[in-house]
Amino acid sequence: MELHFFDSNSSRDAPVAVVRRKGEIRMTTLPKVNEFGFYEIRLESIGGLGANLAGKMLAEAGVVGAGLNGVSFSSYGSEKKGSPVKAHIRFCAPDRHIRDTTPVERPHLVGIFHENLYKTVNVISGIYPDSIVLVNSNKSPEQLKEKLKLVSGTIAVVDATGIALEEKNRVNMAMMGAIFRLLPFLDKQIMYDIIEAQLGKKYPQAVAPAKRTFDRGYDEIRMQTFEAPEGVEMPGFTRWDIPVLGYETQPIGGTITNPGNSVLKDLSISRAGLMPEFHADKCIHCAACDTACPDFCFVWEEKPDKKGRPQMFLQGIDYQYCKGCLKCVAVCPTEALTERRETDDAFALAHRVPQRWDWAAEA
Repeated sequence: MELHFFDSNSSRDAPVAVVRRKGEIRMTTLPKVNEFGFYEIRLESIGGLGANLAGKMLAEAGVVGAGLNGVSFSSYGSEKKGSPVKAHIRFCAPDRHIRDTTPVERPHLVGIFHENLYKTVNVISGIYPDSIVLVNSNKSPEQLKEKLKLVSGTIAVVDATGIALEEKNRVNMAMMGAIFRLLPFLDKQIMYDIIEAQLGKKYPQAVAPAKRTFDRGYDEIRMQTFEAPEGVEMPGFTRWDIPVLGYETQPIGGTITNPGNSVLKDLSISRAGLMPEFHADKCIHCAACDTACPDFCFVWEEKPDKKGRPQMFLQGIDYQYCKGCLKCVAVCPTEALTERRETDDAFALAHRVPQRWDWAAEA
């Protein structure tokens, strides 16, 4: 049984909770809060990486283990693998009520579950000059600072995808380990208990790999703090829900300027660490890969075969449209397509064979 005792003197500047758990008394102090008394976290991810579950487990750890008041909720569009997802978490002192379930716009900590999200989403929107940005990447903090265009703050890096693949577990467990390292008011033992409760009954075989993945995320994190250059200020905060198109800026006739067709989208942010690699010398041009592909990845060209007859020959992969589902690898009969670990976008950029679309036909 757990008993929670709350410090009646806790204030907005120093939120304190006193927790008695298993005979031990622990005081919890939030490192900082906003004007409403909240410590806020935003997780930027794509569907399939477990950010929604991570947010729920994170809130549970803060409430059960640290004696804080907390809430977690997520926002996302189409509920499918690869779609952008945001998880929002708020903590506050136990004598303060949380009546705010609006999205976290000014986070003290941002967890970026997929490095390439920065291409299409402003993942560091609204951060403070001293916010922490945790990125799932194998790059250095200096490299990520340039990519994210971060002015100041702390960048923490953990190769969550690599850890998850090696431990045969989920990216969210490695990211959770890194978050616990960054937030000393959270107790690792509480997370172990939550993993047991979440997985122990239905998936007991997954408990040990999940704990190992969590521990590696906790231990293998790298951090570096950057100060803003002299004379350079943080970008001004802009609300996310202010539409770009309005009464004065809407195109004539209500034209849709950003259609959802994936032909116009860069789907590379949907890849979760794995991608297909094409070996032309093994290809028999059977088109099994193209039949299985849900998007427009494979590029073909009509050429004469050995007998002079016109045939379609596979030229390569347009990685802009590849989501890394690896269905093509599964159906290829000659191993002309193999699984490859994607550590950055260098391979995709170097080996991309662009599609040649006929966007318009002459009258």
